[in-house]
Amino acid sequence: MDNLTTQGISLPRLGLGTFRLQGDACRTAVESALSLGYRHIDTATMYGNEEAVGAAIAASGIARADLHVTTKVWHDQLAPDAIRRACDVSLDKLRLDRVDLYLVHWPSPTMNLGAVFDSLVKLKEEGCTRAIGVCNFTLPLLRESIETIGAPIACNQIEYHVLLEQTPIHTYLAGKAIPIVAYAPLAQGRLAEHPQLTAIAKKHDASPAQVALKWLLDQDGVAAIPKAGRPASQQSNLDALKLRLDDDDRRVIAALPKNQRFVNPGFAPAWDKATA
Repeated sequence: MDNLTTQGISLPRLGLGTFRLQGDACRTAVESALSLGYRHIDTATMYGNEEAVGAAIAASGIARADLHVTTKVWHDQLAPDAIRRACDVSLDKLRLDRVDLYLVHWPSPTMNLGAVFDSLVKLKEEGCTRAIGVCNFTLPLLRESIETIGAPIACNQIEYHVLLEQTPIHTYLAGKAIPIVAYAPLAQGRLAEHPQLTAIAKKHDASPAQVALKWLLDQDGVAAIPKAGRPASQQSNLDALKLRLDDDDRRVIAALPKNQRFVNPGFAPAWDKATA
């Protein structure tokens, strides 16, 4: 599986998202994914499943050095002391002495961005995480973080799929050699009967979801973390890597409306005003 190199870490381009997977179902899903060859597992404090993820990792027998684990601190825990406590709790639940990537899950309007990154950098220096990054940061927030503060961001994890335009952020981050990690890359299951994707899929003896996933992973500097609880879905996502989309396929996908955002909690940034 291809990896992206960022801030000294090697990030598998296809990972397993675990949002909304809980308890034994989560543990079973992570165990299945690891047995199929996944080496990138994404979780978060807010998901409430770090213990299940940690149990699956412990049972897998996979060498720690061969596994990438991401977790995240929630938006209401961005004071320096709270970040430290949250990280300690996550490591304890995951049964790990470090994670590979520790992310700000959502920006907060009350956060002191400089203090947030000071705290994250300290965690990195102390070996609690190998790299730090952000999720759901708008272009202005990215510019402030990277250009003003000088934060060593390893990625921006954002909603990204065939129905949502992310070119401005992608172009900016590509210029800084910082990858995007696409969450909800299958539009939360909404692509199964999409007519244009279905037509492309039939041409390649594939599924619409595989077409959508391969479109993302064909882009430079993009990784993806589709949630998949069933082994068959996990294998299907792995098999998407074998697809070869052609120029006609890409033209059809490029012409799709790309204004559909499916993850937008009440505290999210005003995305339509945050691209300048």
